[in-house]
Parts: sequence; C-alpha cells; structure tokens
Amino acid sequence: MSVLVYIESEEGKFKKASFEVASYAKEVAGMMGTSVTAITFNAEDVSELGTYGVDKVLKVSNDKLKNFNAEAYSDAIKQAAEKEGSKVVVLSQSANSKYLAPLLAVQLEAGYASNVVAVPESTDPFTVKRTAFTNKAFNFTKIETEVKVLGLSKNAFGIKEAQGDAAAEDFSPSLSEEDFSVNVESVDKATNKVTIADAEVVVSGGRGLKGPENWGMIEEMADILGAATACSKPVSDMGWRPHSEHVGQTGKPVASNLYIAVGISGAIQHLAGINAAKTKVVINNDPEAPFFKAADYGIVGDAFEVVPKLNEKLKEFKEKNA
Repeated sequence: MSVLVYIESEEGKFKKASFEVASYAKEVAGMMGTSVTAITFNAEDVSELGTYGVDKVLKVSNDKLKNFNAEAYSDAIKQAAEKEGSKVVVLSQSANSKYLAPLLAVQLEAGYASNVVAVPESTDPFTVKRTAFTNKAFNFTKIETEVKVLGLSKNAFGIKEAQGDAAAEDFSPSLSEEDFSVNVESVDKATNKVTIADAEVVVSGGRGLKGPENWGMIEEMADILGAATACSKPVSDMGWRPHSEHVGQTGKPVASNLYIAVGISGAIQHLAGINAAKTKVVINNDPEAPFFKAADYGIVGDAFEVVPKLNEKLKEFKEKNA
C-alpha cells in the first residue's frame, strides 16, 4: 500500500519539480507507515530517485508515450496505483499534471486537492493545507474518499535528500486506442537557458522597457543570476517577447524563490500569476505603481539607470563569492 508519485521527465531526464514531489511523498509515506513507489515514462537513469526517498520505480518504456498524453498517462498511472494498492497519489502542479490530475482522480474515484503546500495536517481524517484565492489565503481540505490525489505546489515543500536505493521494475500498462484519441503532431520549445517552471529566480520586464531592443539588460541580469526571463502580457501581445515568457493569470504561473519585475506596473492579472513567488523585487519609476503594494522590496527609479548599475554590483558580488 505504497504512496505513488508521478515523476515527470523530459527527453529521459527528470525535472527538478519531480525531486520535490518525491521528497514530499517520502514524508507522507512516513506518516502513513508505508513506502514510496514512483512511476516514470521513458526515463533513462532512475537510480537517483532513491536519493529523494523513492523505494521502487515502475519504469514504463513505450515510444507512443514519448510525448505527454493526459489520457494515456492517467490510464497508466491508474493501473500502477491499483497494482501497488496506493491510497495516495502525488503529482506536481506543472502544466501537464494540471491536465492529468482531474482525469486520474475520476478514474480512481478519488478526491483531488490541488495547490497543496504542506504535508497533511492529519491522515485520519486526511486533511491538507492548500492555497486559495490566487495564493492570497490558505484553506484546509478534508478528503474523505478512499484514494486521494494531491497536487503539490512548486517550491512549497523543497527538495530533501534521503538515504536509500530505488529498485527498478519494468511496467507495461494495458493501453487502448481510446487512450490515444489525441495525438501530438509537433512540440515547440522555449529557447530559454532556464525555463520559468524550473527557475529559482525569474527576471521579468514590462512596457516600461519601451521596446524589445532594450531587453539586453534583462537578459544580462538573468545570465548573472542563472535566472529565467519573463514578461508581462502586453509585452508578449506586442511581439516584443515570445508568448512562452508571458507570466500572469492568463500566462505561466511563477513560484520561484525570487521574482524581479522591471517596468511592470502590476495589473491584478499579473499579480495573480506571481503571488506564489517567495520574494518579489520591483523596479519602477512610478511610486504609485500597484506592484509596490505586493512587493517585498522596491526601487523607485528609471530602469535604464537602475538595472545597469545593479548588474554591475551583482557581477562584483558574484566574482568575490565565486
């Protein structure tokens, strides 16, 4: 009766968020007095999962599952849960898992709690803490179904190493043609060095930068900090930056440890998408910009003067502490 965790991978490599959900599953399994089983799809080396608390890995190798397919993946994970007798299934809150989790919950007749930010308050009754109202509040949700599906918010629990070895086992779920009613024709990938989903730091620009030709200082800051670059919706709408960098309520959600906003006024839709960021720094020449009310730190000044100076100081600090 192990806790089952879905471990996401891309081109055979595990995503950082997968180590966090594995760490979380280990903690939940400890509370329930059981073990952790992971399921992977076309992953290469699964041995490192033992470092994060996984006891057993069900390896699915199937060329038809090379690209994410919510229906097929949910069917496979359901079969894995039934095989292992799992009463708790843990997923991340990635874009893919947000599609996958509701389908899986229906198949398992399970209660589904999204945006979970902590280990269960109690396992009897099973109660979890979740964010609500676009990360402005918390609620405590009691799940009364026999099987529970949990979606863990990014950076909510952290990555914790554990001593152990993950035993690998080949797993071949029975999939029907109905599972492949939707097929992926092509995949367009963002070319960022660091993706917004995996980034610890995100540097974002808005209309205050006045044009795409001024993005060099944003990219320079991102390079110094090892960060992902992002933008506000108007910027992507005007074609200054690709839509893959648009963050906000209608774009990609941000849950990084640090979010730096340059020349972004802070419309409510943008704030709703970045509320989960742990520390927010705002640089804007308008002291009345709404973003300052949500910021942890703010600089009132011209971005074209502030950012180059800040970049120089960051370089100096990085060189001294290399």
